Amino acid sequence: MTGIEEAKKAVGKKSAELIQQEMIVGLGTGSTANYFIEHLIDRCKKGLKITAVSSSHESLERARKGGIPVYDINDVSHIDITVDGADEIDPQKRMIKGGGGAHVREKILASSSNEMVVIVDETKLVDRLGKSKLPVEILFYGSSATKRKLEKMGYQCKWRINKDGSLFLSDNGNIILDIFFDAPPANPEHEHSKIIHVPGVVDTGFFFGLAGRVIIGYLNGKVEVIK
Repeated sequence: MTGIEEAKKAVGKKSAELIQQEMIVGLGTGSTANYFIEHLIDRCKKGLKITAVSSSHESLERARKGGIPVYDINDVSHIDITVDGADEIDPQKRMIKGGGGAHVREKILASSSNEMVVIVDETKLVDRLGKSKLPVEILFYGSSATKRKLEKMGYQCKWRINKDGSLFLSDNGNIILDIFFDAPPANPEHEHSKIIHVPGVVDTGFFFGLAGRVIIGYLNGKVEVIK
């Protein structure tokens, strides 16, 4: 296991330790969130009683196979805590998410929770957001026109494609348009506002004001919790 994988595993374990009896837990999506789910499964096998809601079919099935009761988000009255990763996170706890194409559901889940705990390895720490791609979920209807509008605004856009050459589809049945910045934007909130107002855009992968505690795993084995 590489140093990065060890760091992901460490923050997955640390975040699973935050979960208490009878909590309703939001399950994020991605490789780091998978470690959290696996450690949560281990705790449940040792007597922890929780219920969960998930941001993706993948995480739902992983939890369900591990014996965790998983409910539809519409069937719970509240969510105590959501644990999820990030593609990038800056010192203000602003994030870019959606590398796995689940950012719209992840944002709904996080904003519906009492707290979002973010788990990352140190390679996800950035001074300014926008070094990696910005995922944007797009309705299929009129998608070519939506892409052209964004390109006319100056954005470099590329459809996300599966290995077989087909369009990547989110769990919502929408397509993902990845935006690439020449340099990290000075004002991510402004970029989000411009993009989100283009008809056909469902949401961007920018996350603002949602992160609570941030658990960082370092390649030297250290784990840090930022409140």
